[in-house]
Amino acid sequence: MSDPYKISLAELVEEFKFEVLVRPERFEEINVVSNEVNRPGLALTGFYGCFEPERIQLIGNAENRYILSLEEKTRRSLQEQFVDARPVAILYTTGIEPDKILLDRAKEKEVPVLRTREKTSPIMASLIASLNNHLAPRITRHGTLVEVFGEGLLLLGDSGVGKSETAIELIKRGHRLIADDAVEIKRVSDKTLVGSSPEIIRHYIELRGIGIVDVRRLFGMGAVKNTERIDLVVQLENWVEGKMYDRLGTDDEHLNILGIDLPAITVPVRPGRDLAAILEIAAMNHRQKKMGYNTAEEFNKKLMQQMGIEET
Repeated sequence: MSDPYKISLAELVEEFKFEVLVRPERFEEINVVSNEVNRPGLALTGFYGCFEPERIQLIGNAENRYILSLEEKTRRSLQEQFVDARPVAILYTTGIEPDKILLDRAKEKEVPVLRTREKTSPIMASLIASLNNHLAPRITRHGTLVEVFGEGLLLLGDSGVGKSETAIELIKRGHRLIADDAVEIKRVSDKTLVGSSPEIIRHYIELRGIGIVDVRRLFGMGAVKNTERIDLVVQLENWVEGKMYDRLGTDDEHLNILGIDLPAITVPVRPGRDLAAILEIAAMNHRQKKMGYNTAEEFNKKLMQQMGIEET
C-alpha cells in the first residue's frame, strides 16, 4: 500500500486486551497498515477475487456457524485456504472457540489468531475508529493549539508574534493547552482534524526571557489535554498600518490543511490588545455560528431593514 503509516499488531492487542491464540515467532514485527477491517463471508466460501490480506479479518457468529455447518472435508479445505491467503490477523469475536483445523493451519503458516469477548459490531466499530486515528495522514505545523470553551483553536503566525504568551494567558483564565511550538495534525475523517503535541515537548511552553515552562506542574492537570479537534484557525500577524482588516465578521476565510478547509480568522497584533480576551470571544462566536446564529448576518439584515433595502 502507499499509506506510509502503520501500527504494530502487538500495540492493538494491548489496546483492546485481545487474547492471543496463535502467536507467531515474528509477532512483534507484524504491522497493520490498513484502517479497514473485513468480515470474510465470501472468502470462507472460496471466493478471493476481492480479498485484501492487509485487513484484520473478523469472524463472528454468522461466519462461525456457516463453517460448522459444512461437512468436514469441505470445512478443512475452506479454512486452510483462508489461512493460506495470509491475512495480517484473524480475530474471533464474542468469545468463539476457533475450529482446531484453522488453529493448526495458522500455527503452521504463522498467521496470528486473536479472540475477544466483545460482540462483532461494537468491536468492529471500535477497531476502525482506533485504526483511523493511528493510521491517519498527518503533518506537523509550527503553531500553538489550545482549547477555549470547548473549541480547538490553532494559533499560527511568525515566530515571536505572541502565540505562546497568549496561550499562557488563556491557561490562566482556565482554558487548556494541547501543544506549543509544534502541532501534530492528523486527518481522522473526511471532516475532522485532530491536533496533539510531540511526546518530548508535551505540556511544555517556551517563553522568551524565561525559558521552558511545565504547564502541567505549574497550573495542574486541568490545564492540559493530550488531543483536541481543530475547530478554528487563528492567524496572528503584526498590525500593518493601512491594511484593511475584517471589522464586521462578514469575510469567509478558510485554511486548507490535509485537504480539509478549516474556518479561519486573522487577528492583528499590536501593543495593548488583549489577545486572550479576543480569542475567548472568537471561540464563543465560532460556537454560536455552528449552532446556527451568525451575528454579522443578523446585523447586516437589520442594517438593510433600517435603510429600507429588501433582501434578494
